[in-house]
Amino acid sequence: MALSDDHPSTRAIHADDPLNLVDDVAPPIHLSTTFRFPDDPKQLVLSKDPIGDFNGTKYVYSREFAPNATRFEAILSSLLNAPAVVYSSALAALHAALVLLNPRRISVSDGYHGSHEVIAVVSRLSGLQKLALDCPAKSLEVDDVILLETPVNPLGTAFNIEEYAKKAHGRGAYLIGQHDPFLWGADIVMHSGTKYLGGHSDLLCGVLATKNAAWVKRLFKDQAAMDNVLGNLEGWLGVRSLRTPEVRVQRASQSCAELVSWLRSASEERNTPPAEDDEDIFVRAVVEKIYHASLQEDEPWLKRQMPNGFGPVFSIVLRSGGFAQKLPSKLKLFHHATSLGGVNL
Repeated sequence: MALSDDHPSTRAIHADDPLNLVDDVAPPIHLSTTFRFPDDPKQLVLSKDPIGDFNGTKYVYSREFAPNATRFEAILSSLLNAPAVVYSSALAALHAALVLLNPRRISVSDGYHGSHEVIAVVSRLSGLQKLALDCPAKSLEVDDVILLETPVNPLGTAFNIEEYAKKAHGRGAYLIGQHDPFLWGADIVMHSGTKYLGGHSDLLCGVLATKNAAWVKRLFKDQAAMDNVLGNLEGWLGVRSLRTPEVRVQRASQSCAELVSWLRSASEERNTPPAEDDEDIFVRAVVEKIYHASLQEDEPWLKRQMPNGFGPVFSIVLRSGGFAQKLPSKLKLFHHATSLGGVNL
């Protein structure tokens, strides 16, 4: 069933239809780790390449392929316009990408601390050298990597993907872009499916997608060897979550933009004396700085790169550590917890 011309919301609901093996409208949870071979000996076919020969229906062992994860990957592949591989976490996905590419140098921003921990582990094995994101292009060599997180976790600011793709490719290096930057030149797209793909704070998951067919095959083979597969329940949760990302993420982005706009306005100094009940007084007394992609107004590339909104994450810097410690407990519509992307966060 060709869905390439359909709206992403349609593909999110129907891209896995050809993989449905039962009459259930809602996909069942397949918990089995192993699957029966045919009883008829004539139907037994010797395969020298079980990974490459997999057709989406004949399962053998869940370390290689499993029904729920395969359906999850089918939807992701349709939405990302490239074959996708799902992992037990985003850090497992990053590790898999570094094993695949085996760079000598990696250029990376501050971003998520876990990415730097993975890089440190790989560095112990291979001597991988970490460079700053703004390092000179001449510092990169063939087969090196730029790891670009945009929007940045947790700031919510954005980088120009196309600029870094040109920087990487000009030196024969690769760009791993977090989120959805194929249009702007990324070689591999990486997602933390735990966040907005999962969207309900109950799924730990990572995603890699690439248009390089040889890399896709290698990723699946490496995954079977290293056993960093997505669990059966997690695969089912991923399918459930991918039915609604447009509704969830766009609404969250709109709410975020309104909050950022209000904070920005409230933070501005006024020429007229404030009223006694003016809540802006408290914002100006507490908030020192606001970060969000929508505030990068002097970046002409930003609206082309993010035409549907500037992301659901923003951050604020407060004027003291005491304020930062107390503020989360004073908010009514807020869960004081780590991570992001869930409808309840």
